[in-house]
Amino acid sequence: MFDKVLVANRGEIAIRVMRACRELDVKSVAVYSEADKNSLFAKYADESYCIGGPSPADSYLNIPRILEVAEKSGADALHPGYGFLAENPHLGDKCDQNGLKLIGPSGSVIEAMGSKIESRKLMEKAGVPVIPGNSKGVTDPDEALKIAEAIGYPVIVKASAGGGGIGMRTVYEEDELLRALESTQSVAASAFGDSTVFIEKYVEEPRHIEFQILADEHGNTIHVADRECSIQRRHQKLIEEAPSPIMTDELREQMGQAAVKAASSIGYTNAGTVEFLYSNEEFYFLEMNTRIQVEHPITEVVTGVDLVKEQLKIASGRELCCTQDDIQVRGHAIECRINAEDPLADFAPNPGKITGYRSPGGPGVRVDSGVYMNYTIPPYYDSMISKLIVWGRNRNEAITRMRRALSEYIILGVKTTIPFHKSMMLSPSFWEAKLHTHFVDEYRKEIMDNMEKVIREDKEKEARLKSTFLPSKRVAAVSAAVSSHIISSMANKKK
Repeated sequence: MFDKVLVANRGEIAIRVMRACRELDVKSVAVYSEADKNSLFAKYADESYCIGGPSPADSYLNIPRILEVAEKSGADALHPGYGFLAENPHLGDKCDQNGLKLIGPSGSVIEAMGSKIESRKLMEKAGVPVIPGNSKGVTDPDEALKIAEAIGYPVIVKASAGGGGIGMRTVYEEDELLRALESTQSVAASAFGDSTVFIEKYVEEPRHIEFQILADEHGNTIHVADRECSIQRRHQKLIEEAPSPIMTDELREQMGQAAVKAASSIGYTNAGTVEFLYSNEEFYFLEMNTRIQVEHPITEVVTGVDLVKEQLKIASGRELCCTQDDIQVRGHAIECRINAEDPLADFAPNPGKITGYRSPGGPGVRVDSGVYMNYTIPPYYDSMISKLIVWGRNRNEAITRMRRALSEYIILGVKTTIPFHKSMMLSPSFWEAKLHTHFVDEYRKEIMDNMEKVIREDKEKEARLKSTFLPSKRVAAVSAAVSSHIISSMANKKK
């Protein structure tokens, strides 16, 4: 096992990795920007180093500076978390050149799966189902028209190097295609430095189902069951659950084998996720995420497998903790992403100072967070405050537990997505698991009406609870007296 791991990330995922390190008796090293000097992760680590200004380019994307800290601190491995450098194919090579072990797959695998066209070709070769479409870049308008006609409308134009829903355009009629092709190429060039696009059949109202993969360096590959991630906004996940409400033993076997085949065929190692679209009893490969996922805790909760510890063990050369037969799904888990965003203003970011904070607890509740009372959420990074995860013996119990946990979660000073999640937990269609990737748009009015009601009720509760966040005069006086005593004692010792 490693002696010391540098965590090249921030926020809740940095703390999550450091917790795994601590349980394995491995020292952790944090790197932080000037904007994050007071962050919890920087205080939690065994060692912390400032690596640059607030801009990600000056800090969390600054590979030379991060490697300098790795050498200075004596770290022997690097965990990239998710986002930032996590899917940078050059990071592994740089780590190798500096005698540092990257906790993740090889750079060549990251590069191959980072291209939607290349990954599609690899999956076709491996026999994994893919969405009908073309497997090469399209630049010629006439060729695009022929492809779309052969596939049949609607189609979707995608950026090959895209991610997070950027560089995607749905086309329902031939007249729209050329405009979509031009605009997608422009967005792709601007966002990813690669204007390559391709065309696929548009799967209407699909479910987004993904399988967690673990693969060691001894040739062993397993899946750690499934997650449903269909509740999205502009292709960004908002709520995830495990297992998928539609999952059966037979379907899990079928999709799980396809996911394992996908990973094995490219020589994948460490943790990863194979994502599928599911519609009309058919599933298709969507993409592979070559890193730990934001939503990994729900898999941990229902299977009992600590995925981050497994990442560290695999990278250190150990074999997998378990076989495929050992993986059992127990109960149901739901994760709500709590972001500093205003859900009534189209989820606009709302950074600022947290003036009151009370996290939920009780049976079956887990909070992965990187904030605290009086912490200021900086405007430079992702708006995530925390991930709220609950477990229940079945889906209905998990939903009612999430409703209870959300009612306990108090965050003052910034607007958050808590009202949205409360509204979702009241939705009859969500309870009935009628899920698909356009759910939020389809039930927008119902969700908005519920949110407005929830926000009114929350304001009354906040008014009652606000006093609990303010120190009493007596507490303030005691604190001042203690501080005075400490200062006086120190002065006497110096004498």
